[in-house]
Parts: sequence; C-alpha cells; structure tokens
Amino acid sequence: MKRTLALLLSACLATAGMADGLPELGDSSAGDLSPQAEQRLGEQIMRDIRWHDRSYLDDPETEAYLNALGERIVQGSGSKGSFHFFALREPTINAFALPGGFIGVHTLLIETAQTESELASVLGHEVGHVQQHHIARMIGKRSQSSLIMLASVLVAVLAAKSSDQLAQAAVAGGAAAGMQTQLAYSRDFEREADRIGLQSLEAAGFDVRGMPHFFERLQRESRLYENNAPAYLRTHPLTTDRIADMENRVASMRFRQVPSSEDFLLIQARLVSSEGVARDTLAREKDLFTRAKTPTPGQRYAYVNALMRAGELDEAQRIYDGFSASDDNPLITALGGELATARKQWDVADSLLSAAMKRHPEAEYLVYRLADARLQAGRAKSAIDLLDTALKERRQDVQLWSRLAQAYQMSGRTGEYHRAQGEVYAKQGLWAAAVEQLELAQRSTHGDFYTQSSIDARLRELRARADEERELARRDGG
Repeated sequence: MKRTLALLLSACLATAGMADGLPELGDSSAGDLSPQAEQRLGEQIMRDIRWHDRSYLDDPETEAYLNALGERIVQGSGSKGSFHFFALREPTINAFALPGGFIGVHTLLIETAQTESELASVLGHEVGHVQQHHIARMIGKRSQSSLIMLASVLVAVLAAKSSDQLAQAAVAGGAAAGMQTQLAYSRDFEREADRIGLQSLEAAGFDVRGMPHFFERLQRESRLYENNAPAYLRTHPLTTDRIADMENRVASMRFRQVPSSEDFLLIQARLVSSEGVARDTLAREKDLFTRAKTPTPGQRYAYVNALMRAGELDEAQRIYDGFSASDDNPLITALGGELATARKQWDVADSLLSAAMKRHPEAEYLVYRLADARLQAGRAKSAIDLLDTALKERRQDVQLWSRLAQAYQMSGRTGEYHRAQGEVYAKQGLWAAAVEQLELAQRSTHGDFYTQSSIDARLRELRARADEERELARRDGG
C-alpha cells in the first residue's frame, strides 16, 4: 500500500493547470473535487488495487455477479454515473466506495450475508455515498489548507479496505491531530446514504428490510469484539438513531418477500470453497454435502470446487454429473468448463462452454473460460478468433487483451503479440511499457495501411500519457 500513498500524494500535488493530467482539483471555491478529478483519482487508485494489492480477487465469476447486482441497484438509484464493483479477499466484514464510482466488497461480507437483499443493501448504501459525492466533499472541505492532508484524508478513508495500521500510517503521514476522525463518514452522510440505499433497494425489487436487518445484526455481533468494532462500523459509524430511522422508513414501504437468487448462493459457495487449506475445506464441504438429504445446487457446487482444489478431479466429475438438466446456470457451466479443462478434456470443455455462450451471452466470464481451454489445448488460432470477436464490443477488457497476447505469442505472431501486450500495459497505467510494446509492434508488423495507421495513432496517444507521467514524477521529485 506504500505505492497507493505515493500515487495519491503525486496526484494531489499535481498543479491545477494540468487539465489533462492526474488529477486536477477542480474549482476550489466550490469546496469539492470536480467530477473529472474524482474519476481520474478513482481510476488511479483502482489500478493500484487491481495490479498491486494481493487481496484483489481476480475472479471473473464473482466480479460479474457483483456488477450485475450493482447495476440493478444503480438503476434503482437513478444515478447517471458509471460504476464498477469488485471483490477483495479479506477476512473482515467490510465494503467501501472510491471516487469515480468504484465500489469494493470484502469476501467475508458476501459470505456472511444471510440474504441477497442484505448484500444489495450494502451496495445500495455505497452507491449512495458515490452519488452524493461524499468522499469528494470530505476532501474538498480540507484541500484548501493542505494538499498533503488531502492525500492523508483519502488514504484514511481507504483504510476501510485494509488494516488499522494503514489508517494509523495515514494519520501520522498527514501530521494532523484530528485526522483519526476522518476514518468515518459523518452521521449526515450516513443518513443520506441510508436514504438512497433504501430507495434503490425498493426500486430494484429487493426486500428493503435487508438494510436494517444487516445493520442490526452487525451491531449485535460488534458486542462480541473486545474494544474493537468490525471494520465496517469503524468507517460507517452506526447509531441506534440510524437504525430506528431505517426501520421507520421501511415501515412506510411496501412489504416484499424476495428470495435470494441462485447466482447469489452459487457465488457464496464459490467463495467459501476457494478459501483455506484445500484439504480442510474439502473435508468441511464433503461433510455438508453428504449430510444433506437433497444437496442444493450451492452445496454441490462448493463440493465440486473443493474437490478440484484438492486435485481429486475424477470424484469432482462424478459429483458434477449430479447436476440436473434444469440446472442451466452459466456459473455451473463455467465450473464444468474449468473441470473439463483441468482434466485435459479439451473437446468437452469447448463444446460445453461454446453452447453455454449461445444460451447466456450476458455471462462474459464464459469467454475467459473458453479461451483458457483453447490456450491450454494449444489451439491458438481458435482462441484468437474467439478473443478478437469479444474485443469488438469490450475494448477495455484487460482480461481479453492478456489472453489475446498469450495466443499471439503461442502462434508466433510477434507484431500482434506486442500490440496486444501494449494494451495490457496501458490498462494497467504502465504507459512507458505500453509505448515500448507498440514501438516493437510498429517495427515487427508489416500489415496494410489501415493496420499501420492504427498502431501509429495509438502510439501517439500512449506517448502523450507517458510524457504526462514523467512530468508528474518530475514535479513530485522536485
């Protein structure tokens, strides 16, 4: 996380005159960060989390589920901004919002939510913080006195995703006596986020009781902690008045009993069976599965995943075959594709995943699983065809670019490999490395005029970003 602090300090010390730089502070007279500055700052922090934070969960199925659930909430909130939801492998109940609409959720929160409406209520609350620009307002009110303090405040807010040590480091780095109070949103901000969250839950068709139920349970469980509240309560201060306010609002809303979706239950199963020592997890999941008179799809999914982790692939296949024909869920099919790939049954994996993609075009992670199967089978050309098609609609998808680079390298197409790898680096914000790859592609590719022109145009864009980064580093160093 030292890199995060350094990036934030660099961003905050950038001069306001760098209109296209990282990121300007906007109109200080307004007391808030500009929307452009929020977006750039959020993107910068998100890149650091994605590529340098070991707790970042690089799992396409989990991220796809969170974004599908989050999109329902965002639509219910009426927000016009863009949002991205992601997970962190953390053993704490927590969630947090970044500037620019990036919302992180700890895996333990997903696992311990008793209903999908409870999980949705947390996302709705965080969407409320973003929609009301709470972080920007917290920062903006203090940025006029010290830009260094701006970075410290933001790092302190981001301690929501990490440890108390990071929070303490942020406080010390800011050299501000009252900085500890910045670890929490104000009560007014929390009420605003509660109100928006409840409205979003209702509009999205969830059970609005999920929000007070979640907070009430969290408050009860916090009494079990000695001198330390759960992480979520430290950054989102909870009061009896807030819970009472939520319950009063819920009482005036229409009662709706909403069952949790199968996707919610399967993602919970995927997460819990992917943690801990493989053999210990397998023993637990086997016990749960064998004791169930009629195992649920979630229990079967968790047992198969645990068997795969433990290397018991034949038994995993036997248990997987117990899914019924009615279990046509892309998450289940993707698991079957992973299993067939692990067993080196390339044709089975290809057939299973290709058919699922036609039935479930919205399940983008199926493309990753199919590409992985083809790459592991050494079928580079078919992988390239698949990935090129997917990239026509998903140009910003770094997972597709990464697999495409691997496929080009496997097929010996050097110029195309460098071009794809350049895009991978660009998505990571590694502008100099991206430029180097595009220059190699420029020298290696002997394509038509359109291809060369496209590479030239992209190179100019990447060089501009690399120059901007060097200038920012020079200013910070000076």
